[in-house]
Amino acid sequence: MEANEAITLEELRTEMRSVCQSKAEEFHLLGYEHVTADEIWDCVASRYKNAVPALHQLVNDILSLKATVFMNWMTMRIYRGEFE
Repeated sequence: MEANEAITLEELRTEMRSVCQSKAEEFHLLGYEHVTADEIWDCVASRYKNAVPALHQLVNDILSLKATVFMNWMTMRIYRGEFE
């Protein structure tokens, strides 16, 4: 991809898959066995709506995501009826 090409959040999802998987595995070690990489991505990406953040900011947000922030996000999804 050239530097001047715009990238979408969906394209970033594919690129960040291994980073999200790593974070999900970290949560598994903390006792949250059912967390998936897709849920990690959805949680972090929900902060941006349709804006596309800088790559370093996105990686930082994924790797620094705290379990409490993630669980609060999941709880809000349940309250809103967004949970599958």
